[in-house]
Amino acid sequence: MIDGFKKFIARGNMIDMAVGVVMGSAVTSVVNAIVSSLINPLIAMVFGKPDMSGLLTFTFNGATVSLGAILGALLNFLVIAVAVYFFILVPINKLRDMSDALLVKAKLKQEAEDAAKKPQITPEAQTVLLLTEIRDQLVRQSKSSLQ
Repeated sequence: MIDGFKKFIARGNMIDMAVGVVMGSAVTSVVNAIVSSLINPLIAMVFGKPDMSGLLTFTFNGATVSLGAILGALLNFLVIAVAVYFFILVPINKLRDMSDALLVKAKLKQEAEDAAKKPQITPEAQTVLLLTEIRDQLVRQSKSSLQ
């Protein structure tokens, strides 16, 4: 039972998930700093309010609807998406492309070395081998038809 738990914890996707949670919290703190230190002051300069939660609000029968809070959450989401894309996905994809290119280059080099090690057959020798193969097949066919 403990061995199964060790295998579960050591699986690659479990480690990937842990890294994702850590990176997510790091990105969240960066995005929150960008929103509170850059975006909200810009909003305050334009609209005269410190954040978007007070914008576009209306109250009806004691219920308050804040479209500004929704816009703020959408803006926060977009900032997170941009940060994840440009600071995590783009570098990882670039690194993956570089490693794939190096693997292809190494494979082509290995194939070239392997081809260089094989003895080269001249076209005349290939013709002789082909004619010998044809002759042998004709001999086998004639023997099988005689039986």
